[in-house]
Amino acid sequence: MVVLSQPAALDHFSDLIKTCKPTGLFAGIPVVDLSRPDAKHRIVRACEEYGMFKVINHGVPLDFMTTLEAQALKFFSLPQSEKDKAGPADPCGYGSKRIGPNGDVGWIEYILLNTNPKITSHKSLSILKENPEIFCVAVEDYITAVKNMTFAVLEMVADGLGIEQRNVLSKLLTDEKSDSCFRLNYYPPCPELQALSGRNLIGFGEHTDPQIVSVLKSNNTSGLQICLKDGTWVTVAPDQTAFFINVGDCLQVMTNGRFKSVKHRVLADTVSSRISMIYFGGPPLSEKIAPLPSLMAEGEESLYKEFTWSEYKKSAYRSRLADYRLGLFEKSAPVMLSNSQR
Repeated sequence: MVVLSQPAALDHFSDLIKTCKPTGLFAGIPVVDLSRPDAKHRIVRACEEYGMFKVINHGVPLDFMTTLEAQALKFFSLPQSEKDKAGPADPCGYGSKRIGPNGDVGWIEYILLNTNPKITSHKSLSILKENPEIFCVAVEDYITAVKNMTFAVLEMVADGLGIEQRNVLSKLLTDEKSDSCFRLNYYPPCPELQALSGRNLIGFGEHTDPQIVSVLKSNNTSGLQICLKDGTWVTVAPDQTAFFINVGDCLQVMTNGRFKSVKHRVLADTVSSRISMIYFGGPPLSEKIAPLPSLMAEGEESLYKEFTWSEYKKSAYRSRLADYRLGLFEKSAPVMLSNSQR
């Protein structure tokens, strides 16, 4: 019997090699046309059923999207020694393979930036030494446009839920102390995957996003998967002109579990690189996170202990990617559970 060893390039990443059940491209992700009058209701249904939806007619200029993607690819194509000058991530800056401080790794390179314009500009200067101002402008143009779209979507969420104060969610992101961030993820192609006999290489392990919402734009390379309510993993069909919006842990709490924070992951590709750009909308650090009173029925009890975003962020940062981080804050489940245990 001949035993084939795994490719040398993957020798140090054996923990990332997993057998994932093959799935075709999933066509069930709700598509919301933001120009339609029923958009608010479609958004609410999508958040309840999937924790994710795709938006079209979003108003973000296509050239903002393509310009930033080109600048990001330019950076990730630099020699490793040049990219390392923008790191290590602390947590902002350039990072490679290592995700967070607790041992999680992935087949990934990334840039993490704060969305405060002053901080973003300062951090961006070290990303591209050649014409750094082009990169800074591209980042700020893109983030500004995506923020405005996100604010509008959150106001549609409030409308769809019948909340009289339609800025009850958006004001948390428009606040000058909003703790939001922006991430550029690059998943290099891995030809060695062909020798893994049906096994997959994890680009970014399964997790939920801790913030209120996350807004994703990617190129046309597939790899993003979400976990449905029945535990089935499905591959999301890419669309480089649209945005995918995920419910985050904080929004799950604020709706008292009516919306579900979607568990997702990314698998590496054998031939094509995948690049994604994600805006994570977070509230001010001191903001208290609890179910919105206007969404609570008479006599309904909160499923969660009240916490500040700072408390939850610190707790999430101490955890592993796959940990069920809300477990520590559920009134009925004081012990943290892994996603696989739920």
